[in-house]
Amino acid sequence: MKYDYDVAIIGGGPVGNYLANLLARKFDVAVIEANSSFGGKACTGIIGKDSYNDLKLPKKAILNEFKGAIFYSKIQSFEIKRTEPQAYLVDRKTLEKILAEKAIKRGAEYFMGTRFVGFKNGKAIFQRFNQQFEIEAQFYIGADGLRSKVAQEMGVKTKAEFMGGYEVEVVGEFERPDFTEVWINKEINKNFFFWVAPVNENLARIGTFGSLDSMFKFLKMRMLKAENIVEFKAGSVGLGWRKPWIKGNTAIVGDAALQIKPTTAGGIAYGMFCAHALAYSLINGKPKDYENLCREIRKQISFGMKLRKMFLGLTQEQIEKIFEILGSREAVELIERTADFDDHAKTVKAIIRSPKLLAKLLKVSPMLLRHLV
Repeated sequence: MKYDYDVAIIGGGPVGNYLANLLARKFDVAVIEANSSFGGKACTGIIGKDSYNDLKLPKKAILNEFKGAIFYSKIQSFEIKRTEPQAYLVDRKTLEKILAEKAIKRGAEYFMGTRFVGFKNGKAIFQRFNQQFEIEAQFYIGADGLRSKVAQEMGVKTKAEFMGGYEVEVVGEFERPDFTEVWINKEINKNFFFWVAPVNENLARIGTFGSLDSMFKFLKMRMLKAENIVEFKAGSVGLGWRKPWIKGNTAIVGDAALQIKPTTAGGIAYGMFCAHALAYSLINGKPKDYENLCREIRKQISFGMKLRKMFLGLTQEQIEKIFEILGSREAVELIERTADFDDHAKTVKAIIRSPKLLAKLLKVSPMLLRHLV
């Protein structure tokens, strides 16, 4: 059995399905997904409001709206708030399914429960229902996640930090469901923060990257019962670089290309913006422009990696001092004016441009400026 298409997208997650929407009216598109249904992967699904609207994503997938965040260290806290929602909590399964339905209506064809085996003689080999078949396309795109088989077949080079993580949905009391929580306590987890993303007043998504033991310690500290967990998921993330993103008639996008925010490990928005760049380059017959068109995302990843390196080098004592500074009225007002969920560089640079705040931060660690500039 053999199929011919203009574009074959290997991976039907949020980025692959979004890309299919962008291309389906211009090309004959196939989307090949290894799983037999959408969703199911560990993903909190928080996307900045501006990004969500710019990407024209479906409102039906929104579970909750966040107007701010409360930041907790071991001994103190401060909050950043706005009068209007700044980010959305999204149901990934709903998002993927709606995008797939739209792509199909635009002409894309889907192969669910189909595993990509590899390339042979310019064709892609797939396995479905114990039977192998070929797809020959003018262009192949790997949107097949962190462990991308397409990236392996391309021979890309990877330089990244890989971490395993856990996320649970737990029943409890969340009195401020329109605020996310960010907890930083290196005595429990030295490698990452904990997040609490309420779905409503009685249910929240809670997660971290690190050990399972650290997750349960945090739940206990947050006075939540492990016995109240109604969903448990595990997954991995890669923070860093994969190069190149395009080689010949094959490209990678989304998590497959590590288009992931190093500060939060979120990848949906970055992957979709790069999907726009890839679609634009293909429609205009200039696929080699893809990486250059993603330069703003590349800058965000690069800056995020600097923040990540800085975070790993800080002690909990230094974090407490930074919390004192960032919790000041001057800092909170500045952050509330400049905060952008998907552009952390904007806020950090605003803080650096404040002589008073910068001087205080440099007293905590003279190395901060080296990491951030």
